[in-house]
Amino acid sequence: MRYGDGGGVDQVERARRELVRQQAAELFEADVSAVEVAQQLEVSTKSAYQWRRVWVAGGAQALASRGASGPDPKLSDDQLARLRARLDQGP
Repeated sequence: MRYGDGGGVDQVERARRELVRQQAAELFEADVSAVEVAQQLEVSTKSAYQWRRVWVAGGAQALASRGASGPDPKLSDDQLARLRARLDQGP
């Protein structure tokens, strides 16, 4: 399995990124510039400007995560657990 959870980003990291985007929305609401948002949240100015455009168009909910990109998984969580257990047994 190359990236079992959405391009190498696990659930913890996805939640952290979600929190950062929501903090950005709060800062935009307080009329903080994109450059200042980037500095405060330690993200690129490109991301801050992109988030600001999305926020202007759709508000804070537009910055919410849409989940992992790409197609839906072909294996269920139960199937993945069984596969991991089987792989842990070795050849």
